[in-house]
Formats: sequence, C-alpha cells, structure tokens
Amino acid sequence: MNPASGGLGVPLATIGLLIASNVFMTFAWYGHLKNLSTSPWWVAALVSWGIALAEYMLQVPANRIGYGHFSLAQLKIIQEVITLAVFVPFALFYMNQPLKLDYLWAALCLSGAVYFIFRS
Repeated sequence: MNPASGGLGVPLATIGLLIASNVFMTFAWYGHLKNLSTSPWWVAALVSWGIALAEYMLQVPANRIGYGHFSLAQLKIIQEVITLAVFVPFALFYMNQPLKLDYLWAALCLSGAVYFIFRS
C-alpha cells in the first residue's frame, strides 16, 4: 500500500519505520557497552555512527511520511513510546538487565503523554 494513499497506510508506515529506526538507535547508543567494551571509545563511536546512519535512513522517511497525518508533537510522543517499547526488551534480553517496576511507571507516564497529545 502506498503510504500517501491515506487510511491506515500512513500510520502503519510511520510507526513501522519508527520501530525499525529505534531498534538501530538503541543498538547505536547502547550496544557498544556490551560488544565493544574493551575497544577504545573512538572505535565504539565510529561503529555507533555507522549504525546511526541506518537509523536515520529509516527515521527521516518515517517522519516525512507521518507529518501532516500526525502533528509534530504527536510524532514526538509516538517516537518516545516506541523508544521505551524497544528499550525495555533490549535491556532485559540483550543487556541482561533486571526487570524493574520503574519501566511500568515510565510506561504509565508515557500513556498520560499520549492521552494529552492526542486528545484534541
């Protein structure tokens, strides 16, 4: 489906690209802590920049597709919700971090943000 055709195409394309973008972003920002911990910082930075390029190749089209269907503030809140939804499994399963109740509280706060940004 062409995202420009309206209907569910724009939201699905936007959210799908933002999810993929956030997976790359999370690995760019935090993956080096596990995989490159013994490498010099500049090696981690170069690898992270390479991953971030892939992230931007998804994030920029996502925002361009979504802008107009969603407001700028709505795009930002969608991105924040996706960031938490991607980060928690990454932290738990990839970085072997413990599950914390704080993730639930953060999700509840973001739910409030979603409500307020989409209510009008």
